[in-house]
Amino acid sequence: MSKIDIAVTRFEDGCSCAQAIISAYAEDLGLDRQTAMRISAGFGGGMGRMARTCGAVTGAFMVLGLKHGGEEVEAREQAYDMVREFASRFEGRHGSLLCKDLLGCDISTPEGRQIVKDRGLRSGICTPLVREAAEILETMLADDDRGLPAEEGAGGRRREVLSGCACHAAQRCRRYRIAFLAVQ
Repeated sequence: MSKIDIAVTRFEDGCSCAQAIISAYAEDLGLDRQTAMRISAGFGGGMGRMARTCGAVTGAFMVLGLKHGGEEVEAREQAYDMVREFASRFEGRHGSLLCKDLLGCDISTPEGRQIVKDRGLRSGICTPLVREAAEILETMLADDDRGLPAEEGAGGRRREVLSGCACHAAQRCRRYRIAFLAVQ
């Protein structure tokens, strides 16, 4: 079963969105599943059911931190860059990172939680969001493992991108190396 399918299955089995994402990847990144579930327990429902940043997004952020983070400044910067890239991709698809915007209701209230239940939004909206978050994450991790830059140009060819610098995507940044790779 793919990591994407594992995340979706765990979400459908009752895990929070954040738990579903991080637990699918945790063991490959040196974290046991139970610890991953405990660490991410408060992140579901838009951060403790406050309807803020989507748990599928924060789960992906934690995976990127496990993969790229560390005590060194450079490691943190790389994790920040990857988090910004993920956020940009997710928000580009859905228009927001916020749970209440994605669901169209505020689950921090009893009324909002009732709307989710009555309209079947957990399966109708949240499950597809968990899947898409895992798909974005899977693509980013696969590209990272192959040493490819994160963006893709027209015709399936990689275009020039700034490796490690999401804040200067429109221009050359002297602080970071430029990467140019073509996909054959």
